[in-house]
Amino acid sequence: MPRVLWKGALSFGLLHAPISLYPATRQDEIDFDWLQRDTLEPVGYKRVVKKTGEEVDKDEVVRAVKQKDGSYVVLSDEEIQAANVKSTHSVEILSFVDARELPFVYFETPYFVAPAEGGEKLYALLREALLETRKVGIALVVLHNKQHLAAVIPTPQAIYLNTLRWATEVKSPEQLQLPEEGLKAAAIKQKELNMAVQLIESMAEQWDPAQFKDTFRDDIMALVKKKAEEGKAKTITTPVPEIVVEETEEVDLVELLKRSLQGTGRTPARRAAAGKMPPPQRTARPRSRSAKTAH
Repeated sequence: MPRVLWKGALSFGLLHAPISLYPATRQDEIDFDWLQRDTLEPVGYKRVVKKTGEEVDKDEVVRAVKQKDGSYVVLSDEEIQAANVKSTHSVEILSFVDARELPFVYFETPYFVAPAEGGEKLYALLREALLETRKVGIALVVLHNKQHLAAVIPTPQAIYLNTLRWATEVKSPEQLQLPEEGLKAAAIKQKELNMAVQLIESMAEQWDPAQFKDTFRDDIMALVKKKAEEGKAKTITTPVPEIVVEETEEVDLVELLKRSLQGTGRTPARRAAAGKMPPPQRTARPRSRSAKTAH
């Protein structure tokens, strides 16, 4: 069984179901160690007193909130939880919204929601009701001493809780110089739109995350293996040319769309997996980085 991150109750209306939260994702990335350049000695993380540089043990660190006069109010974990017991022990659903109305930019971290003993029936009832209505719950929950807005999302198998960003944390695109809405503002011809739609539909397929691979990670690990086999513990590699895309004033969209539609019919993801990704249609010129990359 995975490690329980949080225990409490899921509540909506007058209904309460005991639940537990479990991590729904895991990190699958290269684990780079920090080393000192000259000695290759490991460099670690330390908790130190900023004024003296003295190292502090984890058990000696406390949480505090700084006041305007420079003084601090220290709070223990018990005091933080006792300040609002209900918030720290419940996922309180405040409302339900259409799942399609929730913008993707608000989503942060997903968690599995699993029923605790005695909560199985209410858990299943909420899951099926959400699926039937195509709604998601909007809730408040306290995790790691911080309150989060969250979405309670159903699937046929499980309920997920996905923490959300607050409205004040999401920036508006109005500050960007974007084309106005509609075809006329960007001078898009109907023929260009029709061909773009046709290209998208020709590349459409069922979502299958397993077909996408972290090729960057694979290439880095292949390089690490090669250098290890060659006995290269420390080298300075030659700078890799950086590809800079040249901006062009005029682009024949119809011609590019036509050439795209005349392709093999395989999606970019499958071409990449087969090592047959066609070269980009835009011109580019190499530009070397000025700084060397250490390995």
